[in-house]
Amino acid sequence: MKVAIDATPLTISSGGIARYTRELSLALAEQFPEDEYFLVSDQTFEMPCPGPGNLRRGAGPCGWLARRWWLYGLPRELSRSGADVFHGTNFVTPWLPLHPSVVTVHDLSPWLDPAWQRDAVFIRRRTPYMLGLGLATMIVTPSEAVRRQVTGRFHVAPARVRAVPLAASAHFRPVAGPRRTAPYFLYAGVLEPRKNLDMLLGAWREAYRKCGVELVLAGRARADFSPPAPQPGLHVIGEVPEEDLPGWYSGAVACLYPSLYEGFGLPVLEAMQCGALVIASRDPAVSEVAGDAAVLLDARDPGSWVAAMNAAALHPEQLEVHRAKALQRAKLFSWERTARLTRDVYLEAGRCFGG
Repeated sequence: MKVAIDATPLTISSGGIARYTRELSLALAEQFPEDEYFLVSDQTFEMPCPGPGNLRRGAGPCGWLARRWWLYGLPRELSRSGADVFHGTNFVTPWLPLHPSVVTVHDLSPWLDPAWQRDAVFIRRRTPYMLGLGLATMIVTPSEAVRRQVTGRFHVAPARVRAVPLAASAHFRPVAGPRRTAPYFLYAGVLEPRKNLDMLLGAWREAYRKCGVELVLAGRARADFSPPAPQPGLHVIGEVPEEDLPGWYSGAVACLYPSLYEGFGLPVLEAMQCGALVIASRDPAVSEVAGDAAVLLDARDPGSWVAAMNAAALHPEQLEVHRAKALQRAKLFSWERTARLTRDVYLEAGRCFGG
């Protein structure tokens, strides 16, 4: 089987969708050497490295095709290469449905609270996203929660949608030694309105007066994020290299993830795989990932977050069971499993195309 995979998310080095595209491509090529996988985009991107020989770069567009990639350039490349299926890793598929296609819908945030969208450009992306939903042969979601949302909101036939969970990279594992000399809580992720950081900051300030544990915010700040004023105990450290994240997760008193809405919640799984105590919102997708291995709270109840932070700092023995459960729970997820389930969807798309 020949599979073309959209590499556009790899034009940026970080972020959950870039990580998804990279890890999935590598796992597919390694597990299924009889297949051929090639990454395609109308933009310059960095190939996953080291990669198996059956994972390669497809031909890029040139001339006027570069300006009409999704309409003409990509369908032409799929025909030229003899691709059996195309996988749109970030909502979008070719606008001429000449080949079987699979599209990944990571979440429904573009259609939810307008306050979560950074500008009109992001809102306008809903048009190609809707085309992807309509034109794709099959749809992949990272959780059952998003699968239900897609079928319910857009009236997509349930048979077209498959939930395929993500995984944390193998280098996320317990690391000895704290990242800071002073105890700290950690939030790792994009700094944006949907992550509910205003609530977290308010709850942490109250907890800090009692427990004295500092707060570290680690992640890329979106343009619409208003950085908090400097204050004792608060450290906004920016984006952390992926190879350093296990140390930050492992050294934290607790990892905090108060998001109002998630499609999966990859930082939660990464922290669990490092054996961290996770305190997270009771979002449906996050609950799927964490099970009973994390402390799950109402994202809009700051009092419960104050109590949980104080308990983690002052009575850690009460929550220690969650650390052991986290390591066991994380073993249920792997990129090998993700690749295997995704390839099953490719085969299903081939069977269903044109039917």
